[in-house]
Amino acid sequence: MFRNKFFFFTLLLTLGGYWLPAQDYRWQQRVEYVMDVKLDVKTHKVTGTQKLTYHNNSRDTLRKVYYHLYFNAFQPGSMMDVRSRNIADPDGRVKDRISKLKDDEIGYQHIQSLRQDGKDTQYKVNGTVLEVTLPKALLPGAKTVFDMKFEAQVPLQVRRSGRNNREGVAYSMTQWYPKLAEYDFQGWHAYQYVAREFHGVWGDFDVKITLDPTFVLAGTGKLKNADKVGYGYEQPGATVKRPEGDLTWNFVAKDVIDFAWTADPDYLHDRAQVPNGPELHFFYQKNDKILDNWKKMEGFAIRHFEHMNKTFGKYPYDSYSIIQGGDGGMEYPMCTLILGEGSLGGLVGVMLHEAAHSWYQGVLASNESLYPWMDEGFTDFSSQESEAVLLNTSLAEAHAGSYNAYFSLIKKGLQEPISQHSDHYNTNTAYSTASYAMGTVFLHQLKYIIGEENFYKGMRLYFNTWKFRHPEPNDFIRVMEKVSGLQLKWYMSYWVNTTKKIDYSIKTVLENGGTFVTLERLGEFPMPVDLVVTFKDGSKQLYYIPLNETMGGKPDEKAIPRKDLEAWPWVNPTYTLKIDRPAAEIASLEIDPSQRLADVDRKNNTADLSNGLKAYSNPAR
Repeated sequence: MFRNKFFFFTLLLTLGGYWLPAQDYRWQQRVEYVMDVKLDVKTHKVTGTQKLTYHNNSRDTLRKVYYHLYFNAFQPGSMMDVRSRNIADPDGRVKDRISKLKDDEIGYQHIQSLRQDGKDTQYKVNGTVLEVTLPKALLPGAKTVFDMKFEAQVPLQVRRSGRNNREGVAYSMTQWYPKLAEYDFQGWHAYQYVAREFHGVWGDFDVKITLDPTFVLAGTGKLKNADKVGYGYEQPGATVKRPEGDLTWNFVAKDVIDFAWTADPDYLHDRAQVPNGPELHFFYQKNDKILDNWKKMEGFAIRHFEHMNKTFGKYPYDSYSIIQGGDGGMEYPMCTLILGEGSLGGLVGVMLHEAAHSWYQGVLASNESLYPWMDEGFTDFSSQESEAVLLNTSLAEAHAGSYNAYFSLIKKGLQEPISQHSDHYNTNTAYSTASYAMGTVFLHQLKYIIGEENFYKGMRLYFNTWKFRHPEPNDFIRVMEKVSGLQLKWYMSYWVNTTKKIDYSIKTVLENGGTFVTLERLGEFPMPVDLVVTFKDGSKQLYYIPLNETMGGKPDEKAIPRKDLEAWPWVNPTYTLKIDRPAAEIASLEIDPSQRLADVDRKNNTADLSNGLKAYSNPAR
């Protein structure tokens, strides 16, 4: 009678007084911001109103909500200040600079009034978090409207946000407005702003910004009133009549998790079109030292978007802005702020990384506070490969720097599990290596485990399946399992939740009616093994040993002849295989010649038999 099994299943649960979500469904909250703000460029104060429509798509009744007040971090004695002055290896851009800010240099966000559906709320400020008690509980499936008046002071730029930075950019307005925290199946993500990553609610923004008419603005979204503003936004040949006095800019953005903007009177504005892709906007200062590099960088940006669209999934918005922000590089929806000065190579490198964030922070938007490796690592991986393609360098060596950073972290004794919140690492070195390098190595090793064709197919399917949905780690690995047909949770669990190391060795090579090779797993981290035998006649043979945990093997990539062997149970410390040729015909043996395994001791991965079996000695023994 019930042809739709899902309907029948949910009906039974509902009648029984319970509700369980379908396996592949995850609810999400939604916001709609309408903001009207004014920036006084003499006092660096922002005043404005915010109308926020909040949709409670959860199954929970909410009696409180939380906002982020990020500017409050830029005050002496803040958690960011104290953390920076006490961590062993502080960010060189921060150090003790916050503690030295004067009253007219600090940042703050003051709430002047906040009402829910016309009724006053009760609220209190705790550092960079605003806790709001609702006069009316927000029921599941309902929506409510918050009307806020606020005032802010833009801090002297220390990190990311602020004014008058070292490159002379007037305003980098990031984390600049009271921003509603995300609420999901894990609860509220109302983290104090201590050092780094962000998270946000999917929604729409309609933002009006009024300030001195000599300033040029850039940021998230598209300019709604280009006909009144100009500055390169207007259509070619159009005549723009700007009003007297202050000028209002109106930006709109749909389906984004944040809104950022910059302002400077010396910005130049260029445009470029990505074939079958977005229109790119470039904002940089009138400066002869950087003009040539920025012009050259534009071509790299176009090709980068083409490569990313083809390889990892199509960028879904119709515009993107690359902006000289004057403080390192930082990603935001539909735009990035990067350093403007320096070499062409440095400019291109930071642009490639920050633009690639548009796929992982801007569109997939995993919780980068909890899983920075899913954002920074995936971004590093894709931008490194894009750079290799654009510069025609070796794709095989594109990730060598990430592997070396991982090995260096181990040697320093600073490695920590990458499963922890990004702010809670003991050192910045451990955080940055875990997030960037180990996230990259995670993907490159996964390519080794499941094969290149499966890997890139899986990366595109992951992007297309989970865009605009805040994927979790298990969402990613399940896509890769479905594409490859292999079991992969063991791999993610080892890499993310432990600090166990990979170390394989060629233990012995013996001859007895054939050549018998015994491999040994010295590290605690099991992996499948590629063993390549090179014969003295120049031919090669790959012996592929799957790990029993994968319940299968990767496809034959046919680079060299391959022989598939029985799986290696992870509990066994050794594995012996037979080569049906005498040792006298073998020149060498090598575990993982592609060097995609993050093997902490590669010296014991090879056996040189060119001078005969008797001359062979394992360097690790």
